[in-house]
Amino acid sequence: MQPRRVNFHTLGCKLNYAESSTLARQFVEGGFVRVPATAEADICIINSCSVTEHADKKCRNLVRKLHRRNPHAIIAVTGCYAQLRPQDLEAIEGVDIVLGNNYKGDLYQRVIELAGKGPAQVYSCDVEHLTRFFAAFSTADRTRAFLKVQDGCDYKCAYCTIHYARGHSRNMPIADLVKEAEAIARAGQREIVITGINTGDFGRTTGEKFIDLLRALDQVEGIDRYRISSIEPNLLTDEIIEFCAASKKFQHHFHIPIQSGSDKILGLMRRRYTTAKFADRIAAVRRLMPDAFIGIDVIAGFPGETEEDFRATYDFLASLEPAFLHIFPFSERPGTPAVDMPGKVQSSVATRRVGELDELCKRLHHDFCAAAIGTEDEVLFESTIRGGMMFGFTGNYRRVRAPYDRGRINTICRVKLTGMDDSGDLIGEILE
Repeated sequence: MQPRRVNFHTLGCKLNYAESSTLARQFVEGGFVRVPATAEADICIINSCSVTEHADKKCRNLVRKLHRRNPHAIIAVTGCYAQLRPQDLEAIEGVDIVLGNNYKGDLYQRVIELAGKGPAQVYSCDVEHLTRFFAAFSTADRTRAFLKVQDGCDYKCAYCTIHYARGHSRNMPIADLVKEAEAIARAGQREIVITGINTGDFGRTTGEKFIDLLRALDQVEGIDRYRISSIEPNLLTDEIIEFCAASKKFQHHFHIPIQSGSDKILGLMRRRYTTAKFADRIAAVRRLMPDAFIGIDVIAGFPGETEEDFRATYDFLASLEPAFLHIFPFSERPGTPAVDMPGKVQSSVATRRVGELDELCKRLHHDFCAAAIGTEDEVLFESTIRGGMMFGFTGNYRRVRAPYDRGRINTICRVKLTGMDDSGDLIGEILE
C-alpha cells in the first residue's frame, strides 16, 4: 500500500509559513509523502489568513479549486480565517475539518482519525480560551528559517482582527527557543528570521524580555544571520537598536509598521505612537546603522483619511526615505471599531492613493539599491536558479544576482556590486 500524499497551501504571513512547515514535518514523520501544492493529493491542508476580505475570498476560492481538482481528497482548513469564521468554511462543499488556531497543533491527529469524507468537523473556541502556543519553525528553505517566538496580540487597533484570531500575547521560554535555533543550525540553515504576531511584545507569558531573547540567540553556533521580521515602533527600544548595531549576526534590517503619516489618523487607528515618535525611532536606527534596510507598512484609505491626511502620509514617508513600503488598501473587517467610523473613503480613491505610494516605493527601493553600486558586500546565496543566475541577499536585504555556481548555495560570499538590472537586482561579481 502506497503512503498517502499530503500537500500544503499557506496563505498570509511568515508565521503561517513557519507553522505550515512544522505541520508538514508531523505528516512526514507519520509516514505521509508531502507533494507539491499543485500535485494530486489525498489530503490538502490550508493554513488560512484573514487580514483582509481579499484573504478570506482567496481561501474560499482555494477550497473550491482543490475540491474540484481532488474531489475525494480530505480538505482541512486551519489558521485565522478558520478561527474567525469557521461557519463560512463549514458550509463550503469539500471541507472535512475546520480547526481554529487553538487546535492547530492537533491537526495531524484529527486528520488520521478521520474515516473519510463527510460533514465538516469543526474545532474552535472563543478568543478568551485561545491560549495554547503552537511551537513552530520552517525547514523547507535550504538557507533561511522562520522561527516563531511569540503569538497573539494585546493591542486592539481599530482596523484589526488579529487579537480575535490569535488571542492574547504569549510566548515560549527563551531556553526552548534556543533549542529550536540549535535544531535549525544542525539542519544546515544559516539564517533565522525571528517572527511572531507582535514580535517585540515577547515575554508576556514568561516575564522575559525581547532583548534577552536576542542576546541568547546571538550565542547559538552555526547561525550566521538573524533578522527581526517586524517590530512595533513603540517596542523598538534604544537597547535593541544598540544591540543589533553591535552584533555580528543581527542584520541591519528593520520592518517597522507606521500605517499612517497623519497623527489624526493614527489616533483613529488606535496606534500607540505619533509620527514624531516614529521619526525618532528611524533616526535612532540610522545613527548607528546608516546602511540599514528599513521597510514600512502603510494603509491607504482608512475612514476619515482626507486628501490632506494622505498627502501628509506621502510626504512623511518620502522624507524618511525607507528602502521599501508594504502598502495595503484599507479593508473593512467585521467586528472592528473601524466598521462604524464615519468618513468612508471611496475604493477608487483608496486605489489611487495605493498607486501613488507604490510609485514612491519603486523610487525609494531603486535609490536604496543603486546606492550600493561600486561597493563590496557579503551575500548569502540561495538555491533558486533563473536564466543561469543564482540569487541572494546582503545583510541589509539588497538582492544580488551572480552566475549560478552550485557550490556557492547556502554560503556567504564576498561580492563586488557592479551594477543593477531592470528588475532592481544588483549585479554581483564574486570575489572569493
